[in-house]
Amino acid sequence: MKNIITAPQIRAARGLIGWSRDELSEKSGVPKITISRVETEATTPRQSTLTAIREALEAAGVDFIAENGGGAGVRLVKVTKNG
Repeated sequence: MKNIITAPQIRAARGLIGWSRDELSEKSGVPKITISRVETEATTPRQSTLTAIREALEAAGVDFIAENGGGAGVRLVKVTKNG
């Protein structure tokens, strides 16, 4: 399922783009306390929460890499000058 992302992926994604939890909260509409609880795995998030977080991070240029035997991860999307 496309929207499955992990707590470590969210933390890494924020690190890649230099966002604080406050910034992710503002961009995703998810309360900061919820983001904190998701990132520390203190709660099992709703699908809608993960979708909002993922969409905000993807809009900022993060590409989520699914678990494929090499481990789940994140990377920045390559931007080309011609589109």
